[in-house]
Amino acid sequence: MKMLRLIVTCLAVACLLLPATALAGTTLVYGTTERVTDMDPANAYDFHTWEIFYNIYQGLLGYEAGETELVPQLAESYEVVDGGLGYVLKLRKGVMFTDGTPLDANAVKWSIDRVIKIKGDPSWLVTDFVKSVEVLGSHEVKFILHNPVAYFPSLLATVPYYPINPNIYPADKIVTNPSELKGGKLVGLGAYKVASFKRDQEVVLEVNPDFWGAKPKNDRVVIRYFADATTMRLSLEKGELDFAFKSFNPSDISDLSKSSKIKTITGQGPYIRYLCFQCKTPPFDNKIVRRGIAAAINRPDIIKKVFLGQNDPLYSMVPMGMWTHTNNFKYDLGDANMGLSKKLLAQAGFNKSNKLKFDLWYTTAHYGDTEVDMAAVMKQQLEATGVMEVKVKSAEWATYKENWRNQVMPVYFLGWYPDYIDPDNYTNSFAGTAGSRGNGIHFSDPVWDKMFVDGMKNPDMDERAAIYKKIQQMWTDEVPTAPIFQGNLYLFAQKDVYGIKISPTLQFIYSVIEKK
Repeated sequence: MKMLRLIVTCLAVACLLLPATALAGTTLVYGTTERVTDMDPANAYDFHTWEIFYNIYQGLLGYEAGETELVPQLAESYEVVDGGLGYVLKLRKGVMFTDGTPLDANAVKWSIDRVIKIKGDPSWLVTDFVKSVEVLGSHEVKFILHNPVAYFPSLLATVPYYPINPNIYPADKIVTNPSELKGGKLVGLGAYKVASFKRDQEVVLEVNPDFWGAKPKNDRVVIRYFADATTMRLSLEKGELDFAFKSFNPSDISDLSKSSKIKTITGQGPYIRYLCFQCKTPPFDNKIVRRGIAAAINRPDIIKKVFLGQNDPLYSMVPMGMWTHTNNFKYDLGDANMGLSKKLLAQAGFNKSNKLKFDLWYTTAHYGDTEVDMAAVMKQQLEATGVMEVKVKSAEWATYKENWRNQVMPVYFLGWYPDYIDPDNYTNSFAGTAGSRGNGIHFSDPVWDKMFVDGMKNPDMDERAAIYKKIQQMWTDEVPTAPIFQGNLYLFAQKDVYGIKISPTLQFIYSVIEKK
């Protein structure tokens, strides 16, 4: 999912706790049930933390609010050289970190080298593609790639490529809290700077007066964190929040969408949910078992019972609306195809007298309260075959990540928000050897890896499309993951809030939001 003058008077502190309406035109109060993880671009790998980085840092390339076309940001321009193996970027001059340190090519190189050295969760977005970084001049830097990458400009817009201040961050240690930084505070270079940081309670952002770009249409953004969706909804309805985003319960979405006092902002999201298999753990190292489980999933039933019809069934890891999307799972394995499910599991030796028994894992801490219901419905669907016995288990997000790293969870739910808008990001990340290992799936096949490399290197869009369509067809045979649904985005705001823009990039930008 990129600090501010201390408020020394009691009155100023109290102002931040007043209802949103008391600070109209200056402060926006934003509610969410999401959580901040590590305040470090080298290790953070979740939607909300990246969202904060989008607003307090900036990419070499990026997106305008609500748009999907890449535009220059910290890099004014770039040139592809060496037959696609090199990208030379010219940096914008006059850009400063919030402590007054100028941004230069050395800071860019240092930041990328740090990501490579630390090997954090999102480091593959750099290490899989970048061989090294060279400083060509004070404001000119060259990325040298392992292979040509057709979508490398999109990678440059992701958080692991964000330049950070070498004088503030340690070179070889992950930062979890701003207090661990030199000086005890975040030093960014985006439209906002961090005024205060209280984990799981409140983060206050104030406008960065030294930001090189357009001045935000508000003075500060107060992000308040809620333990559950119900409490967040009540706070919104009482006017204590200007807007709220991620995650509401389906019943809340239904009710708020009908409210004449609340503004509803929606959009088809590029985020997907899916079932993961630990492909090195028996019996899930057998693709027949994975196919048998996938055939028993009834997607429309999950959408209806758990999400009140507010999301869409998904039959590929590549989401609807993205080029190359196909519906292979619908045609090859179907929904609740009990006959096929039992037939496949029988081939693997499982039947009513010898059931396939396994744990199904979920986490509400990262995906919301609906996870409990989705796990319950999934358990019911799988056990309806008569040949599976499922025990549902859950864990907090930090433990959940450790579990998949340590291969503790044989079958588990995950969700995906795109790092970059390309079908490679929805396929290679789960079935390529490196990406699969990083997500705990441990699927590996040299034929697949070669196809991913070919898809990455090939600049011809038609030829790339043929590769990713073939991969989607192969997915229903191997089933390293089973797609479940594609989420729709729902954001709710007060009637006097304007400028909120949601795009498929999921780069939620605060600076364009205002109150009138």
